[in-house]
Amino acid sequence: MTETPEQAAARIARGASPSSFVAAGGADASEPPETADAAPFDPLRLCIFATIAILGWLFGPLAVVVFAGVGFAGYWKARRAGLTRSKCYLRDTRLVLAYLFLLAVAGVVGLGLRIQDWLI
Repeated sequence: MTETPEQAAARIARGASPSSFVAAGGADASEPPETADAAPFDPLRLCIFATIAILGWLFGPLAVVVFAGVGFAGYWKARRAGLTRSKCYLRDTRLVLAYLFLLAVAGVVGLGLRIQDWLI
């Protein structure tokens, strides 16, 4: 059974005002989540991974250098701001920085080899 727009408006009007919701920092933790209104899982990361893969395939080592450079710059800035633990699999930001640096070096080497192939 679906609700009419009038019923939905009345249900929303009975709830807390939007300003109290924002001031409280989000939904009240004491209220159980509504399973009927819960959004399905959004596999956004898979879309991001696929996009990065296609860019890597199209641009080869140049894409590796660019993505590693952007990642390194972001982690460097975050580390200087005080981040020591990352959500990345490597956890320690020093390890993440070393990994991204090695990726950038590998990309530069691959780019040099590709340019060498073009010249010969």
